[in-house]
Amino acid sequence: MARSRYKIIENSTPYFCTATIVEWLPLFTKPWIVQIILDSIQFLQKEKRWFVFAWVIMENHLHLIASSDHLSNELGDFKSYTARQIIDRCKKNHPLILKRLAHAKQTFKQDRDYQFWQEGSHPEQIQNNKMMRQKIEYIHYNPVRRGYVDEPEDWRYSSARNYSKKPGLIEVCTDWI
Repeated sequence: MARSRYKIIENSTPYFCTATIVEWLPLFTKPWIVQIILDSIQFLQKEKRWFVFAWVIMENHLHLIASSDHLSNELGDFKSYTARQIIDRCKKNHPLILKRLAHAKQTFKQDRDYQFWQEGSHPEQIQNNKMMRQKIEYIHYNPVRRGYVDEPEDWRYSSARNYSKKPGLIEVCTDWI
C-alpha cells in the first residue's frame, strides 16, 4: 500500500500528529483548557481507544504519537469533544475567547458558530525505530527550542518526564524501545 503523508492508511501503527488551535491563538496558556485536553487524552487511554507514545502541549498546538485501531476516528472524536467542552465553558465564563473563536471560524463551516481547532492533524506514519526516536526527540525538544525550558523534562506538559524516568502527567507507552 502506498504511503500518503497526511492520511492514516495503516491502523494500529503509530502516527505523529499535530493539532493546532485556529489562528494559532495561544489558548493553551490557560490551565483550564489544558486540563480539558489532558483529561480527554487520559480518557481515550483508559478506554483503550488509543495508545500514546509521546506528547507535548505548547501554547497554541500539541503534538502526539499515538496508535489505535481507528486512529482517524479517535483523533476526530478527541478534537470534537475537546472543542465542545472548551466552547461550552467559554459560553459561561470567557466571552472574549468565544468572540475570537467565532471570528476564526471558517466561512464554509455552516453547522457551527465557533471553531477551536484548525482542520486536519497532518498524520505521519512512524516507519521504524529511528523515525520514532526522531519524532519523540522533536516533540520533547519543542519547548527547549522555544526557549521556555533548558531541559525537555522541565516542561510540565510533555511526556519527556516519563522518558526521563520521572512521573509525568499522563502515562505513555515506552515499550516500543
